[in-house]
Order: sequence, then C-alpha cells, then structure tokens
Amino acid sequence: MAKKVTQLEVSGSFSFKKTNIEFLGSDRIALLEKIDECGSITKAAKAVGICYKTAWDTIDAINNLSDKPLFVRMTGGKSGGGTVLTDEGREVIRKYKIIQEEHEKFLSNLEDKMGNAENLYRFLKRISMKVSARNIFSGKVVKIVKGAVNAEVTLALKGGDSIVSIITNESVETLALKEGIDAYAIIKASSVLIGADLNGTKISTRNILCGNIINFTRGAVNSELSLELSGGNTISAVITNESAIELGLSEGSQASAIFKASDVILGIS
Repeated sequence: MAKKVTQLEVSGSFSFKKTNIEFLGSDRIALLEKIDECGSITKAAKAVGICYKTAWDTIDAINNLSDKPLFVRMTGGKSGGGTVLTDEGREVIRKYKIIQEEHEKFLSNLEDKMGNAENLYRFLKRISMKVSARNIFSGKVVKIVKGAVNAEVTLALKGGDSIVSIITNESVETLALKEGIDAYAIIKASSVLIGADLNGTKISTRNILCGNIINFTRGAVNSELSLELSGGNTISAVITNESAIELGLSEGSQASAIFKASDVILGIS
C-alpha cells in the first residue's frame, strides 16, 4: 500500500494599515475592483457576496482613511448615476497587486527552504497536542514483545535514551504499532520518582533516565523539578519537599527519573 504523502504548504495574507486600523485588504480590493468593473455599488456588492449596506459602509471607511478619494458617486444622467473609481483608486489597486505578487513569491521561497515538509508537519502536530500530562516524548518504536495479554513496547528517543511501555495487545492493534513507526510516550509528572546516587542499585522499574536538574521549584508541600536528559529531552516530576531535602536535590545536581512501564501511555499521530 502506497504511503500517503502529506502536502504542507505555507500561506498568508497581508493588508495596508493606517493608525493601526486595517485600511485595505484582499476583500476590500476585490470590492474596489468590482466597482471599477460594474460601475455600480449594488452590482459590486452582489458580485463579492455582501449586502448593499455593508458595501457602502466599507467603501465609506476606505475613503475616510484615504488621503485622496478612491471613488466618486455619480448622480443623475442617462445612466442613472453610479459609483466610479478615481485614478487614485485604480493606482491603489495596481500597487496592491504588485505587493501581493511579491508576497506570493516570498511564501513560495519559504516553502522551498522548509526542507523535509513531512518532518515539519509531524513536528507541528506534536506541539499542537493538548494533554494534561507534563511529559510528552517523541520517538520511534524499536521493539515490540507480545505476551498473552499485554505487550512490551520500547520507544527510542533522540540522544540515545529509551522508554519502555506496557500496554494491552488490543492497544497495539488499535494503534497499529509496529517497529519503525513514530509514536509518543506520555507520562504524568506525579508518576515519576526521583533518585540520586543510584550507581550499582538494582531496581525492578524498567525506566530509569539520568540527567541534571535544570529547574527546581519548591512549594508549600511539594517540589516540582525538571531533569534535562541526553539529547535535550526534559522530564518533570513532583516530589515532597521532605524527599527533596533528604536527597539533597538542587539545580545543577545529577539525578535519575524513575517510572514504571505501566505508567507510560503511548500515542500516535
């Protein structure tokens, strides 16, 4: 089955402003163009899909902010009157089109410089995730060992660290997990234990990540700390103030984050 390719594009818009008020944007330029084409505010409003009153309010606002009138109202005569753009109005449209063309070239140039759009797309999806857990890690599934009911899934992180998760075989199938795909590991800060001087210590917990404390905030009862791991990853934990004192923890000191494999939630994009 062919892999679905994600098409990621850069888009944007621009407008002219005067005294922090939007003066001309694409919608107003479109209205002016239709007025020039139709010679009638009624026909122009219908062409751009707005009501007659909104159209009049819009062009009145444009004229009020313009140094010179962009249109004039014609009354009487054989044609029964109408609305006509001035030379200034047509010049504004011309200048807007020039800047719009340069703006489109700029956006196209950005797309060329983005590099691997698929990687950028995945990154944007990661940072847009909204979950209550403090710790979210991106990695690649490198090993899946299935048991009778549960499966042990190993996720390799950047920098050489890895996280092991125990989930049900049903979850493995639902998430379509297999070796080589990208996935996320989510761990609540309250599930993370902190240890110090663990060299030579034997612990049954599968996940032990070592690093340096880069942030330490003491509260009334608990302390919150962040540990910087290899590869630039960080993990947060909440422990009691008493435990922090007993372990001699402070910013800059080395420590280990410890958490059970069953406390690791896995997710995919």
